[in-house]
Amino acid sequence: MVEATAFHWLSRRGVVRAIDAVFPALEFRSVVREMLSRINFYDVLMKGMLSFLLFAGALHVDLDDLYKVKAPISMLATVGILISTALVGGMMFLGWRALGINVPFLYCLIFGALISPTDPIAVLSILKSVAVPKNLKTKITGESLFNDGVGVVVFTILVGFALGQAEITALNVAKLFIMEALGGVLLGLLIGYVAYRAMKTIDEYNLEILITLSLVMVTHGIAVQLHVSGPIAVVVAGLFIGNHGARFAMSEKTRTHIKMFWSLLDEILNSVLFLIIGFEVIALMFSYQVLLALILAIPVVLLARFCSVAVPISLLSLRRTFTPGSIQILTWGGLRGGISVALALSLPPSDLKELILATTYGVVVFSIIVQGLTLEKVVKKTMLRQTAE
Repeated sequence: MVEATAFHWLSRRGVVRAIDAVFPALEFRSVVREMLSRINFYDVLMKGMLSFLLFAGALHVDLDDLYKVKAPISMLATVGILISTALVGGMMFLGWRALGINVPFLYCLIFGALISPTDPIAVLSILKSVAVPKNLKTKITGESLFNDGVGVVVFTILVGFALGQAEITALNVAKLFIMEALGGVLLGLLIGYVAYRAMKTIDEYNLEILITLSLVMVTHGIAVQLHVSGPIAVVVAGLFIGNHGARFAMSEKTRTHIKMFWSLLDEILNSVLFLIIGFEVIALMFSYQVLLALILAIPVVLLARFCSVAVPISLLSLRRTFTPGSIQILTWGGLRGGISVALALSLPPSDLKELILATTYGVVVFSIIVQGLTLEKVVKKTMLRQTAE
């Protein structure tokens, strides 16, 4: 999936140049930009597609496997996000100032918050074709499902502070974080249980598929009204239905049809999402200053990712063992995707938004194309090196 997407992105850049060169009157880039101006990418992803994609991913995760690695996932999805946000924000603030780009520290932290979460859509796509040890694969999957919800919470808090909607105090930050994250978990459990009870009373796979679709939409809608984390709520509900619901509320026929339906929906939405991102990249104009900012951001984000993985894993390794090469694989496998782009697009209009948006696009493209296409090689080399040692 990722290989095909990357190929289309690379090819499309060449196609755009060819079309513009042969048929300059078509103004292909202008047409694409005009078309995209009619699409609210943030609403399409964050208020529409994301909930369905997260539910589809969580539905196929074994809760028993996830429970065995709950400590690493919890640390990576919380402490890891906070470490990455702080490091990216601090290094980009210094780096941008060195390049003569004046960006307030709070906006550098906002960039750190939106670029730090690994994208579950991209991560789950690449894991379908890469042979990763089961224990490590569960960590990568679990982290990607939860850290985007945590990242959205941190991003929302920081944007609120930047707009003067709240006072920056440790108490306010903790209160907002707990309300969003914990509220999302509780909502997901509640709605998941209601759907489970409804599915347990019937044995008709068509109706039960409709119940799961309704579950996703209702969970997201209530989360918006209650100001809790919708992504976290949907993931928790998906885990509940995919495990407890599948065991005690579904027949074998229903389980098969539900998994087939959500797998197909997952593939369709993934294809649409990456197509939109590809066209967004085509329409983007890169200035010399933005290009320098982008070149700086790629190693900064990778370094921050390494530290945000190494610190929690190193601390936890004092009491438990990890798959050899976990830090390297988790670092390189931390793909960024549509969530980061959607968050950047949601920023209020300003001169800084264009810089942050272009830099975000660049990091996302590098992540999916370079990291996505080379992850399998990194895994093989890392495992071979650890075996030889």
